[in-house]
Amino acid sequence: MNTTKLWHGVYPALLTPFTEAGTIDYDMFKKNFLAQIDAGVAGLIIAGSLGEVSTLTTQEKYDLLVFAKKNVPNHIPVILNIAEQATAEAVSAAQEAERMGADGLMLLPPMRYRASDREVVEYFKAVAAATSLSIMIYNNPVDYAIHVTVEMFAQLEASPNINAVKESTRDLTNITRMINRFGDRFKILGGVDTISLESQLMGAHGSVAGLVDAFPRETVAIYRLAEAGRLDEALAIYRWFMPLLELDIHPRLVQYIKLAATAEGLSNEYVRAPRLPLEGEELARVQKIISDAIATRPVLPDYLNLPLRKTIEQVS
Repeated sequence: MNTTKLWHGVYPALLTPFTEAGTIDYDMFKKNFLAQIDAGVAGLIIAGSLGEVSTLTTQEKYDLLVFAKKNVPNHIPVILNIAEQATAEAVSAAQEAERMGADGLMLLPPMRYRASDREVVEYFKAVAAATSLSIMIYNNPVDYAIHVTVEMFAQLEASPNINAVKESTRDLTNITRMINRFGDRFKILGGVDTISLESQLMGAHGSVAGLVDAFPRETVAIYRLAEAGRLDEALAIYRWFMPLLELDIHPRLVQYIKLAATAEGLSNEYVRAPRLPLEGEELARVQKIISDAIATRPVLPDYLNLPLRKTIEQVS
């Protein structure tokens, strides 16, 4: 896939639905990603944190990729997340993903070991050199303890297929730092739901979203309204959405978002241990947030037919 078609718009970090027996529920997986596509997302990300990558086997990750590629229209890129402990494992995963037809990769820093800046850069470079796929670096120092700094991105400029960053530092000024330093060299996708609109207004090209798994139309509507300059309408939906979006910034975001998606018929509540289903006061509290939002959800305009900025029109 031409990389100009990548890294613009809304990319859901897809959930991985399971059956009660703990196997992957492919029927529900398909139902969810087809709803995302119908809502107007730009691409799909498989086996991310929301996809419970930490409990998926290597084979299951590849199986999800193959299944998605068989069932997703060709114009929708399918991105596989790589979150490995060793450089050799990450290189192997990148090569296998390319062989299986992935359209791009999301790449985390080395897992478990808190690598130095030099080690992280060399890790990224090694993976990039092993594949022709376009790569989005996942920069999330809050959850993964490693901050990919502007200076580190300067060292990654020479890798032609490192093209984007999932910007999850939660520091909005970092978007401006990246643009000031690199211009359009790295596409920026906001990675935190609760500042997704702010990230877009600061210059992000799109978002890697979480609550989109449950509310794809509302998520894409905000993005497209903002792109079209209809900020008041985007903001009204965003303010309605915020109590839900805050479910994305909690250690049990997987359970929370699966609960929301279940309420919308797009998932079930089953998770893999060590995660456990919600119960008691926590379950009641999250269910109330979801039900209150559904009861007051806004009527959306015809957001799919809005005129967008030239750069977005070119990649649609």
